[in-house]
Amino acid sequence: MRFKVEQRRHIPHALPWITPVLSFICTLVAAAILFAIIGYEPLGALYQLFVAPLLTVQGLSELALKASPLVLIAVGLASGFRANVWNIGAEGQLIMGAVAGGGVALIFYGEEGFWILPLMCLAGIAGGMAWAAIPAFLRTRFAVNEILVSLMLTYVAGLFLTMLILGPWKDPDGMNFPQSRIFSDSATLPTLIEGTRLNAGVLITLLVALAGWVVMARSLLGFQIRTVGSAPTAARYAGFSRSRVVWITMLAGGGLAGLAGVFEVAGPIGQLIPKLTPGYGFTAIIVAFLGRLHPLGILVAGLVMALSYIGGDNAQVEIGLPNAAVGVVQAMLLFFLLASDFLVRYRIRRVRSAGAAT
Repeated sequence: MRFKVEQRRHIPHALPWITPVLSFICTLVAAAILFAIIGYEPLGALYQLFVAPLLTVQGLSELALKASPLVLIAVGLASGFRANVWNIGAEGQLIMGAVAGGGVALIFYGEEGFWILPLMCLAGIAGGMAWAAIPAFLRTRFAVNEILVSLMLTYVAGLFLTMLILGPWKDPDGMNFPQSRIFSDSATLPTLIEGTRLNAGVLITLLVALAGWVVMARSLLGFQIRTVGSAPTAARYAGFSRSRVVWITMLAGGGLAGLAGVFEVAGPIGQLIPKLTPGYGFTAIIVAFLGRLHPLGILVAGLVMALSYIGGDNAQVEIGLPNAAVGVVQAMLLFFLLASDFLVRYRIRRVRSAGAAT
């Protein structure tokens, strides 16, 4: 007796949207078992992770703040993933966007002007796009795998940032800490709710998600991206250039990741430091797939993943839950999502003998 994997001939339209919910439920069950094994009360730990942060205005504002970069990056990555262009280096593109935008803030340090913040955003987008252009060029010109190139460039970007804040951009009044000067008021995002860290970057993220939906669902470019990814042969016959799609999707992903980097340094951080995020560029990959590569689905998925970050900090303070356990929960979510996707597209049949199956 053996087993055989077969592709399903028909997939119900609603099923791909149901599986993320099932994946989240399976993650909750598995997380409860994990917490019990390591000595924590399961329901109490889940409460601190997924419920307690939603009960205060401060918690809700932090949730939106954490979700903003995840959604922004995931919307850009989703366009590439739909075209089978695998940009895995959004974390590095975020860093380079932060470097470019932060550089503008430091150049005009001490000056006031409404134009400084928009210039930082443009510089951040350009920095992220420039970093994404490297794997795009190598992919289209030399057929080099963009996964490896974009991923390796992440570490180069991190080292470049460290070099700057330990060298020419180091704060002369920072007591020898590895950091830049704190940005002036003109180089920081305005706060939306007094007493919280919620800033205008959240509103821009909502507009980007809406624009991403319009482009992917209602434009010729979106149709080309979807066709190149799902039916490459048909795309060639239709005259759609795969190289053009690679460039557009890589630059879009890099630009939005760079903008997310600017929102971090011009928002909650307020300066350049060695570790800008807890890995938003990588977590956004999970967000993109959890949201089914749909900009509006990504909004919901971004809130779920942001809740795991906020809840993890809360559980660490309230019950002493190890921070590594939060990473395991996020990994569980990705695992169950991939497993459910596999079972949606394929079925496993038990084969008794050659030519006979059940």
